[in-house]
Amino acid sequence: MAGEDPTVTGVAGRYALALFELAQEEKALEKTEADLNRFGEALDASEDLVRLVKSPVFGADEQMKAISAVLEKIQIEGLTANFLKLITKNRRLFAAPDMIAAFRALTAHHRGETSAEVVSATKLEEGQVTALKQALKAALDKDVRLTTRVDPALLGGLVVKVGSRMIDSSLRTKLNSMKHAMKEVG
Repeated sequence: MAGEDPTVTGVAGRYALALFELAQEEKALEKTEADLNRFGEALDASEDLVRLVKSPVFGADEQMKAISAVLEKIQIEGLTANFLKLITKNRRLFAAPDMIAAFRALTAHHRGETSAEVVSATKLEEGQVTALKQALKAALDKDVRLTTRVDPALLGGLVVKVGSRMIDSSLRTKLNSMKHAMKEVG
C-alpha cells in the first residue's frame, strides 16, 4: 500500500519508506512519528542544528557526535535514533527534513488522511487551526493533518498547500500582483 503512494520519491522518499515499513513491522508508527516530529521541532528551533544538518563542512564523525548528543538531550531513542544515526553515517543527514515530511505523508496516507501545509504571517491560534481543518475537511472530504509554519514576510493572510494545489491569499502576493498590474498601466 505505501509503495503505491506517489509522494514517495527520491532519496528522502526511499529512506522514509524504509523507516515507515520498519516502524509498521515493529508496531511503532506513532512513537516513530512523534520522535521525528520532536526532531523536526528541534530543527525549527535551532539555527545551529540546521547548520550541522545542512552543511557539508562538518565531517561524518563530527555530525555523529553532535546528533548523538542532540538525540540524547531531546530523548529520542530506539528505531528513530538508529535511523537518524544511520542517515548521519551515510552522509544523508542533509535530507532529514525531507525524510520527515515524506514519513508524515506516508503515515497520513496510511490513516486515510491528507496532509496540508499552512504558512501564515503570525502564529495561528488553536481556534483558527481547528476552523481551517474543518474547512479543508469539508472541501476535500478527508481528514486533514495540518503542518503550520510562520513566515513574517507574508505580511498577512495564508498560503495553504494540499498536495500539488496551493491557495495563496497572502498580502505579499496581493501587493506583488498590484505592483505588476500598475507597471503594465504606467
